[in-house]
Amino acid sequence: MVKNIEVVAAIIQNEGKTLCVQRGPSKLAYIHEKFEFPGGKVELGELREDAIKRELREELHLNTEHVYYFMTVEHAYPDFHITMHAYLCPVENRKIVLTEHIEALWLNLDELTSLDWAAADVPIVTKLQAN
Repeated sequence: MVKNIEVVAAIIQNEGKTLCVQRGPSKLAYIHEKFEFPGGKVELGELREDAIKRELREELHLNTEHVYYFMTVEHAYPDFHITMHAYLCPVENRKIVLTEHIEALWLNLDELTSLDWAAADVPIVTKLQAN
């Protein structure tokens, strides 16, 4: 039985730049030190919009008032299936504190493909660049 995980991801943007964060070392080779959009699991009974705001406070010490649905990605990793709901999250400044990631980059949309992304995040990058 494949484990299904529902998560949210934040496309954090400020003055034309998008935040990209790098995962730390992982025993799962397919996400080891890959770049991703920050976020995490949706807790039981939690609204997705509330989950993204909570995750940003926990992972980046970042508060955001407005989140806008962008897309949903379904992806099968070797040992689990992920349903990832991505939200655009405009912020007024770039002040963040990394608590779970090893690197943070603010990039223009045309620079996003220069990074080694987690597979589930690739469709988000593609759609961002197409818009």
